[in-house]
Amino acid sequence: MSKTKYRFNSETLAYEEVNDGFWRKLLRWLLYLSPSILIGLAFAFFFTKQLASPKESRLAREIELINKKYDQLLGDMDDANRALDVLLKKDEDIYRLALYADEFPDEYRTMGFGGSDKYDYLKGYSSSELMVEASKQMDLIEQRINGQSMSFKELLTLAKNKEKLLACIPAIQPVSNKDLKRLASGYGMRIDPIYKTARMHSGMDFTAAVGTDVYVTGDGTVEALERNAWGYGQCIVVDHGYGYKTRYAHLSKFNVAVGQKVKRGAIIGFVGSTGKSTGPHLHYEVEINGEKVNPINYYHSDLTPEEYEQLLQMSEKSFKAYD
Repeated sequence: MSKTKYRFNSETLAYEEVNDGFWRKLLRWLLYLSPSILIGLAFAFFFTKQLASPKESRLAREIELINKKYDQLLGDMDDANRALDVLLKKDEDIYRLALYADEFPDEYRTMGFGGSDKYDYLKGYSSSELMVEASKQMDLIEQRINGQSMSFKELLTLAKNKEKLLACIPAIQPVSNKDLKRLASGYGMRIDPIYKTARMHSGMDFTAAVGTDVYVTGDGTVEALERNAWGYGQCIVVDHGYGYKTRYAHLSKFNVAVGQKVKRGAIIGFVGSTGKSTGPHLHYEVEINGEKVNPINYYHSDLTPEEYEQLLQMSEKSFKAYD
């Protein structure tokens, strides 16, 4: 059948063959196909917006997994911080106490680890908040570990020197029990034998005969030999290191020289009554970091528990000093 189209011409009263141009034919085809095109575009929009591609689905699963891993990491870092808290407490309450160590400076435990813009490179991502928080926590743990390592390094050095430390700490009586007549006075407020007024007595007085041996109470170096007409009289000062010093006053004679190394138990002098003294005795002091402390706490190596308890009671009941 012929596809030729005709159109009636009212002027000529005849049928004339219709010849459409290219653009008219194209427009007609477009009008014909427009429903199909619109439906196709609608389906394409739906599938691209609502249904993810396999690659997009894989990326979404990976992001979800990463977020879960970050949450798990933050939990693990909380556990690590709690473990570091336990180490810190042991460091301060056990190790340093046992090794006679000073408190570790807080500034070494809390040293800074970067400015506020350190984490800017992690911003702008869907997981930025988790990544920044995890990075901050990791830096904090690293900082605490470094500080704790410094503390343990110091404690290790002290532990290696502990034997030397223990040998240096005053730990015996300066006058042997067999040579003692009695304990004249303990540490604390006492009545001055000369002025008859209450004053601080910063040591312990041991009464013994003139010439009785006086023993150094810990390893150390003779720092000074003092010769005073009043006050401590003839006196020896021994530096034990680690902040410890001892003083032996009112001596009749010295048995050491300045700068001499001495071992615990060595005879360094002899009991006398020189200086401000009302009778033969030894005035003994213990000093830690420049502060005079009660010597009663430093006789643990040569007394039985019973002897120590007796000495303690005597020191507490004695209210008169000999110097």
